Amino acid sequence: MLFYKDKLLSPAQLKRLGDHKYSCSSVSLLDPLLQPWWNWLVSKTPLWVAPNLITILGLIVNILTTLILVWYSPDAKVEAPRWACFLCAFGLFVYQSLDAIDGKQARRTGTSNPLGELFDHGCDSISTVFVALSACIAVQLGHYPSWMFFQCFCAMTLFYCAHWQTYVSGTLRFGKIDVTEAQVTIIFIHLISAIFGPSVWMTKLPWLDVELKLVPIYVAVLVAALLAQSKVAIIISGGVGKNGSTVAGTSVLSPVIPFSLVIIPAFIIYRKSVEQVYENHPALYILAFGMVAAKVTNRLV
Repeated sequence: MLFYKDKLLSPAQLKRLGDHKYSCSSVSLLDPLLQPWWNWLVSKTPLWVAPNLITILGLIVNILTTLILVWYSPDAKVEAPRWACFLCAFGLFVYQSLDAIDGKQARRTGTSNPLGELFDHGCDSISTVFVALSACIAVQLGHYPSWMFFQCFCAMTLFYCAHWQTYVSGTLRFGKIDVTEAQVTIIFIHLISAIFGPSVWMTKLPWLDVELKLVPIYVAVLVAALLAQSKVAIIISGGVGKNGSTVAGTSVLSPVIPFSLVIIPAFIIYRKSVEQVYENHPALYILAFGMVAAKVTNRLV
């Protein structure tokens, strides 16, 4: 019995998928430092382990450790147990490591293909939601609902923009401060919460008169602005397709429409909901819209 009779991809899409060649450039500050660890780890991985299995295992660990945090603090206001924060740091480290070696394992076993890349980035789009949410819970950002909304949806938007510029230029680019640096920062945030307790982030800095939790948020805003500027510059400079179009031959601005249909309703409901859906259930709200955003991102990839 067929449960899904329609074809997921058209013949033209399948042809483009078969012709696709992965192109990536990176000037990350931390990647070179972590490469020895990743190379050692992949060398110890049995050859019979499929790259996609490595990817999905990392994602499962990341999701489960984050859900434990959500269970104890669904509103991101309640102080989660220190061990849950440590577990989340460990889960993110495992995810980062396995995500870094799945491509190495594919090349090692001669199983690299475009579908593997799609699967990898699909898992990344889901992980982005959970990682951003876990960081908000670790610092009890629920006391600042607007900042929590911005933090989580900014992460989703930056991930989408990264693949938007790839859709335009044909090359996935990582800057000096990018995914790896963000993940390491969040790991340290979890470790600080695990060692000193999440309440440490409510400490007021006397010389700034702001809570400690807002410092990484302000830094994140600055970094996000710089990343967004670099990606927008690539997008508006024109694509590699015919007449400056995307790799698929479409307008470079076309990807803005589907993602806007996720972000705009999320913002309107957050601001106008009489039942205060977001304020009462922030974690569930972010996960729900995050999964929709991940789906839209996967369509772009």
